[in-house]
Amino acid sequence: MTAPSMKLEDILVASHLLKDVVHQTPLQKNFILSERYGCNVFLKREDLQVVRSFKIRGAYNMIRSLPEDKLRKGVVCASAGNHAQGVAYSCHALQIPGKIFMPTTTPRQKISQVKLFGGPFVEVVLIGDTFDDSLREALDYGEREGLSFVHPFDHPKVIAGQGTVGLELMNDMQGQVDYVFAGIGGGGLIAGMGTYIKGVSPSTRVIGVETTGAPSMRQSVDSGEIVTLGEIDKFVDGTAVKRVGELTYDICREVVDDIIVVPEGKVCTTILELYNENAIVAEPAGALTVAALEFYREEIAGKNVVCVISGGNNDIDRMQEIKERSLIYEGLKHYFIVNFPQRAGALREFLEYVLGPNDDITRFEYTKKTSKENGPALVGIELKHKDDYGPLIERMEQRGLRFSEINKDPNLFNLLI
Repeated sequence: MTAPSMKLEDILVASHLLKDVVHQTPLQKNFILSERYGCNVFLKREDLQVVRSFKIRGAYNMIRSLPEDKLRKGVVCASAGNHAQGVAYSCHALQIPGKIFMPTTTPRQKISQVKLFGGPFVEVVLIGDTFDDSLREALDYGEREGLSFVHPFDHPKVIAGQGTVGLELMNDMQGQVDYVFAGIGGGGLIAGMGTYIKGVSPSTRVIGVETTGAPSMRQSVDSGEIVTLGEIDKFVDGTAVKRVGELTYDICREVVDDIIVVPEGKVCTTILELYNENAIVAEPAGALTVAALEFYREEIAGKNVVCVISGGNNDIDRMQEIKERSLIYEGLKHYFIVNFPQRAGALREFLEYVLGPNDDITRFEYTKKTSKENGPALVGIELKHKDDYGPLIERMEQRGLRFSEINKDPNLFNLLI
């Protein structure tokens, strides 16, 4: 069943408008993932799109649909990165001016790409800590200057453009599509895809994926009304949205069968696996759908499953943080504050009697305090196997060490790590 605000015809029209602008990205069967989850996993490779994400579809479809007088005056938008690239590319292709507002926390790689795609036609303004901050500034600027605002998700033309991802994958799939997983930020992609998929194959289950740090659509659907989140984890920047769209919310209630929430650490593990096993460079939001498979293992067994790799704009400067978050999530990296006796040989005893044969100290910060019997040290330990954690704790307790586990204290962890 399709929502009344979006029709299949809108997506078909968008597909015609986009045919000479976007790539028809491949739908690839992934044998490693298929074997791992006991099903047929296909990846819709929007990371191979012309701007390395699906966002060009909605941006170009809306901008190209503007009346000629508004089109020539130019456009304004707000984006955490990928939508900005789509708008920038569209401005350059149509040779119109564009003003693009982005959060100051946007990875450098995405900012550089926006400037590259837009060239002399766009101006980038970095403002605010989150997408929502940039959105407010962009809306105010557009109203003052009389410019058309290109919404990243909450506009019928944008949603219709994103829906062409669903059209392509349904056309390319030779057999029945049982499950389609798509990431949710503001909801434009899954609203558009869900509209088309449910329109041609009502039995296909459409599954949305969000992170534990920004579950705005999940909470909104559960509450029966749109919820504005307070604090969000901005790590998966492509989906870090405090408030979903009005239109996308209404459509998702009609066409989305379930919304699953995935920990950011699991996303990081998936990014590394996609790169190491498949040579796929996925950004955090792009890896969301594959990360969700672990939590849907029983339901998808023996089924045909499509995961949308929504983007590949990953900044290599973030890889160390991605590895760190992955190790912590997998239970292989632990941080402690250890109260060491301030005497000669205390650290040597820790290395000899507490540290296991495969354990590795990756961080050690200690300052000797005068006139005190004990002194705290920040200690980071990387394990070879998750099961080595229990014996490590036992040995620390047997040696009479006083310690605190920073991993289990979110406030302390965010402060120190």
